[in-house]
Amino acid sequence: MRYLSANQFEVYEQIGKGGFGVVYRGLDRVTKTPVAIKQVDLESTDSFQDLQKEINILSQCHLKQITKYHGCFVKGYKLWIIMEYMDGGSCSDLLRPGPFKEKYIAILLRELLEALAYLHEKDRIHRDVKAANILLNSQGDVKIADFGVSTQLSSNLSRRRTFVGSPYWMSPEVILEEDYNCKADIWSLGITAIELATGKPPLSNIPPMKVLFQIPKHDPPRLEGDDWSPEFKQFVAACLQRNPNKRPSAKRLLKLSKFIQSAGKSSSLKDLIKRQQIWDLE
Repeated sequence: MRYLSANQFEVYEQIGKGGFGVVYRGLDRVTKTPVAIKQVDLESTDSFQDLQKEINILSQCHLKQITKYHGCFVKGYKLWIIMEYMDGGSCSDLLRPGPFKEKYIAILLRELLEALAYLHEKDRIHRDVKAANILLNSQGDVKIADFGVSTQLSSNLSRRRTFVGSPYWMSPEVILEEDYNCKADIWSLGITAIELATGKPPLSNIPPMKVLFQIPKHDPPRLEGDDWSPEFKQFVAACLQRNPNKRPSAKRLLKLSKFIQSAGKSSSLKDLIKRQQIWDLE
């Protein structure tokens, strides 16, 4: 990997806030390649270990459905993490004109499952699967981002008890601080499926702290109504099993879910980007 320094990058507008940092659009002057630059204030960061963990995870992941890591360096009191730039934005951005059609959701979830199957095979949990962390580029490629709260399971201990993630997407076992494993990501995937279909995660009208009490008490959410195919409803129900042991693995969903197998080509997701561009002009 080549040596990186701040002088070779132009920094443009802020495009988001990720785990532990602010993300900017930038340009690599040497390669003339657009990049995403995450800047982290090392003085205000509580845990440098978490940053090291994120960089370690990113540097070891080589899959087209995971944002590519170019390198990092320190300038002054800030750590710069240089990432692949996804010019289509996040699914959270693309939801602003309204929910997605089922045919697009199937493609997005298939690509997400590819990423999760890869991570879980390496005993890694993402722990923050949601629309805001699903990125697209102008070709329709889908990538999962923001490994700020990801963790690796040790080889002799396949469960965690750490309380992290975004409340609306959290599984009951994570909220209750019970032992959990990769199946926590599958719950978050099910919530994300509902978010993509309706525009918001379940219970989004309730303040975050109250949601932490509501999710473990209530029956798991479901896709209701006649707007969705039985296959899509079955997929969501399978992901949102209260008992994590009953949730299928990412690998199993890729192989056996009729909904996922029906998914078309990723290039058709360009329609979502065009839709948002038109909406922004109106």
